[in-house]
Amino acid sequence: MKNKLRIIGGHWRSRQLKFTETPGLRPTPARVRETLFNWLQYDVVGSRCLDLYAGSGALGFEAASRGAIEVVQVEQDKQACRQLQANAEMLDASQVKVVNSEVFRFLAGNSEYFDLVFLDPPFAKGLVVQTCQWLEDKEWLSENAKIYLETEQNLSLRDISENWCKIKEKQAGEVVYRLFECH
Repeated sequence: MKNKLRIIGGHWRSRQLKFTETPGLRPTPARVRETLFNWLQYDVVGSRCLDLYAGSGALGFEAASRGAIEVVQVEQDKQACRQLQANAEMLDASQVKVVNSEVFRFLAGNSEYFDLVFLDPPFAKGLVVQTCQWLEDKEWLSENAKIYLETEQNLSLRDISENWCKIKEKQAGEVVYRLFECH
């Protein structure tokens, strides 16, 4: 099932999404998504979600499937964006908006408050801490927003804001995934 993944829960459960072959693209595995959305089970319905470095769109579409009222997927790669848009149209996902932009250019624009943020940037590019700082400094986070980070195992997060409280953390192979709450 190359370049395809399944939505694991909600309205579109078992529906397949296609994604493009893009360098550095690592769709979040089903077992990690299942754990994440178990963590978020009471936070998704009615939420506004921001999926930065959207890639395959797995996290954003999963949130939409589970009742998010708005999902903004930000992806720099044009081909990946075309596929995200095609998946949104196939699902008739009117609550999903695809934005073709570099993440920092997007975050430099007019901010809106989001309840959930999915952050899964390309590994080994030093993007995580700066993206987190911009989310907070440029006021993209609602009160008590939840932020999901998926990073390489050896990445230090000591420069993450003191306003962010880590509430969950797990590891799958070389990937560490964490859930923070912003206070």
